[in-house]
Amino acid sequence: MAHDIVFFLAPDDESAAETRLRGPGSAFASVTCRFMEPDSAIAEWDMYFAEPSAEVPPIEQLLAWRPWPEWVTAPLNDGIEVFALPPRLVRALANANSTELEELAARWTARLRADDGDEMTDDDLPAVLRGVSRLAASAITTGGGLYSWSY
Repeated sequence: MAHDIVFFLAPDDESAAETRLRGPGSAFASVTCRFMEPDSAIAEWDMYFAEPSAEVPPIEQLLAWRPWPEWVTAPLNDGIEVFALPPRLVRALANANSTELEELAARWTARLRADDGDEMTDDDLPAVLRGVSRLAASAITTGGGLYSWSY
């Protein structure tokens, strides 16, 4: 489980990769959250938009989901990861309406609660999704990418 997660905009993979050691900081528009697995969150969101449902799919289905987020920088043993969100997810998040974001947040919360119980993040997950959706819309407008940095 990552302690700190930052979803952020960057002009390209190279710029995103440069955040590896220090994080995106204030140089990039971002949304921050804590105590979750960003790659499984990204896959959960992508699955929701590809196959909309309020029901939480079985974990086996989530783990088999493709495309799984791709690393921008290969992980080392320091725990830092930088992922690029799949382009179809960026488009889906950019075009999502409030009802879709609320349903996805409820489903995501249910999965995290089932997986993590009392150790679940105390972040406002609907607010995180709304923020990431705004970043996605900006990525579409600017032609940049949407990334996740975590430690």
